[in-house]
Amino acid sequence: MKQTILITGASSGFGAMTARALAREGHTVYASMRDPSARSAAVAEMENFARDEGVALKTIALDVTSDASAEAAIRQIVSEAGQLDVLIHNAGHMGFGPAESFSPEQLTQLYDVNVVGTQRVNRAALPHMRSLGRAQMIWVGSSSTRGGTPPFLAPYFAAKAGMDALAQSYALELARFGIETTIVVPGAFTRGTEHFHHAAAPADAERAGLYWSGPYAGVDQQVLKGLASLEPADADPAEIAAAIVDLVAMPHGSRPFRVHIDPSDDGAVIVNGVADRVRAQFMERIGLADLLHPKA
Repeated sequence: MKQTILITGASSGFGAMTARALAREGHTVYASMRDPSARSAAVAEMENFARDEGVALKTIALDVTSDASAEAAIRQIVSEAGQLDVLIHNAGHMGFGPAESFSPEQLTQLYDVNVVGTQRVNRAALPHMRSLGRAQMIWVGSSSTRGGTPPFLAPYFAAKAGMDALAQSYALELARFGIETTIVVPGAFTRGTEHFHHAAAPADAERAGLYWSGPYAGVDQQVLKGLASLEPADADPAEIAAAIVDLVAMPHGSRPFRVHIDPSDDGAVIVNGVADRVRAQFMERIGLADLLHPKA
């Protein structure tokens, strides 16, 4: 079934791969980015792809840190396409460095992009999606929320954990409106995306230096090399896009709550498995097991 799909943070990485893959399947895909005018190469690539492949892939401005931008993007999509069937929360930003050396403002900014940004888009999109009686929401999370957590990625890990918790609550609160939720959990793909390359550096360089030149000298490189060493040579971030394509194609009501794509196997699949089982059992104990699955 052809659907209208919005992907946030789709100028590169998982978002761009997913946008192209879904468009190939015949869906109308809106690949959003904060400022298309500043990402002219990404926009041109999308436009060329759409023309060459003969698919409905469109770029759209959507800054997840702006209420007005989120609302304008949703209005444009509904006006052009008539409806929004699938919302994919993919926008995110990483920070790398000693936690102490990030300013409170930086931490706030990372939360704004990774967590509060999803709230802005939801508030703009959900009035329409709820009215459909059948829709889908996909959150692109991280295995770091419950898997192995090396040092120097604390702001990002904390923000992703916040997003995961928000997604779990939204899943329960949207089920009776017929909106089905899946959290996609990628592992630490160190190749094939710009995630680590574009990571924010700590604002307080002096404090960071106390770590880099002190007892943690060299640990930053050890973290990056260690993560890369766990990643199989054939690890392909396009697997995230393929998993999302499969999720969109599944019959409504049959989709899993969580899907892991973690070639490095950092343990998140085990911990999430236990946590999600406890969550389901708790909902049964309080008589709200129906919230675990969307209303048909």
